[in-house]
Amino acid sequence: MDIARAIAEMEMQVGRISPVQKFLLGTDGSVTQILESITGKKVIIRTLVQNVIPADTEAAGILNVSVGDPVNYRVVEIRTEENNEVLIYAISHTPVNRLSPEFRDDLMKADIPIGRIISRHHIEARREILSARVTPASEEMGRIFGICKNEPLLSRQYQIIHAEKPLMFIEEQFPYNRFLDSRRVIVRTPSRIHVTLIDLHGGSGRVDGGIGITLDEPGVLLEAELAPALSVSGGDPAVQDRVRGIVMDVLRKLGAGGNVAITIRSFYPSHVGLGSGSQLALAVARAIAELHGRHLPVKELAKIVGRGGTSGIGTAAFEYGGFIVDGGHRFGAGGEKTDFRPSAASRGVSPPPVIARHDFPADWRILLAIPNVPAGASGGREVDIFRDNCPVPLDEVRQLSHEILMRMLPGIASRDLDLFGSSINAVQALGFKRVEIAHQPPQVTGLPDILRNAGAAGAGLSSFGPAVYAVGDTGMTAIEQAAQSFMNEHSGGTTLITTARNSGAVVRVA
Repeated sequence: MDIARAIAEMEMQVGRISPVQKFLLGTDGSVTQILESITGKKVIIRTLVQNVIPADTEAAGILNVSVGDPVNYRVVEIRTEENNEVLIYAISHTPVNRLSPEFRDDLMKADIPIGRIISRHHIEARREILSARVTPASEEMGRIFGICKNEPLLSRQYQIIHAEKPLMFIEEQFPYNRFLDSRRVIVRTPSRIHVTLIDLHGGSGRVDGGIGITLDEPGVLLEAELAPALSVSGGDPAVQDRVRGIVMDVLRKLGAGGNVAITIRSFYPSHVGLGSGSQLALAVARAIAELHGRHLPVKELAKIVGRGGTSGIGTAAFEYGGFIVDGGHRFGAGGEKTDFRPSAASRGVSPPPVIARHDFPADWRILLAIPNVPAGASGGREVDIFRDNCPVPLDEVRQLSHEILMRMLPGIASRDLDLFGSSINAVQALGFKRVEIAHQPPQVTGLPDILRNAGAAGAGLSSFGPAVYAVGDTGMTAIEQAAQSFMNEHSGGTTLITTARNSGAVVRVA
């Protein structure tokens, strides 16, 4: 294959590939020896799997053997001996009948590099590269390499040819953010459900307060590096424009010279009720700060990008994860706030304190259903809704506070799904959540009852929607089908079964 052309196509997907990465993708030499030269460290093999299996149709075609012929299947990690860093993950298929007994004996011994075996037996062989490509890291590959899920992996497939026949077929993978010639910061954020604001009456001298659940998916994944000029790639044009604005604002407020290049690997839509604006802004701010050696607290980052001025759930999800309750802001003369405004219109106000945080039960599942309707309230419309509907009645605030204290929090703390779910259901008719629901179209307001009737323990609207969520344990597929059927009868929509995330954003310097 034309490896130069393949690498050029890969660069169109992920951005610039370093010279060392290109060398690893295109080399026809011993990979372990090359890695020792690159790292300056001794490299070892750790065999994860080694079995003789019958060749399937695909393997038989690649190796030029018959289906069912014995093939040695081997999965290894190539690591540094000094600190056990996994450099490359490799899978090989070797036709057993093509090996001498001595070669086979060495191959079946764990932890011997392929190149060393070939050299030991004085075998004349050549490597023929078949393909090179980019794939997103799975959760398992993320764990193996210590990277974020969906970070790009660079991989190649090649054959080792001996006597004009394939002696081995090998696939090797390594992270895009390894073997670099520049410093990069990678940030992966969660998303969040905003269950409700607590107090938009303010008579106690405090206002706002919020409850939220951190989600593992969807999320934002981005990379940043210092660059001669500001550039943003990945995502759609609207997201790119938004990120450019955040970058310029953060650089100015940090007093940082130079510029950065941001690559958006994954993101999710704004104004659907899952907090993408906060997560994207905090991710960009964190990446830029780390590139400039500024290890700032999340609250400071939130002030820089103007987040957390009403609800603190987004900033707390970024920092801590889990189930979160924040305590709102001082209200009235001399307080942090003197009127009722959403976070986007409350710049300069510090994020509120987290007053309770619990791990969300790992065996509970969360369904997201997002109808195809206009985006939830934002900007001037959101400001108007706050102005026209606040203060909310004090009796509702008291009832909501009692519901949270005596049912929702105990439900989480005791892992009582029925109690927690029934509390979620109850808060939909109280306080400012009642206001948020009143501004939704029928395609949204009809969904929670559909989800409850299908078996959800609890269901509600996240923030200003249109995202609706359901909490349950088993039977989530049936609940998802009910949601999809309801949305298909109206304007359509998307669903996702996800889990809570009990940790905040992942920040990695490569």
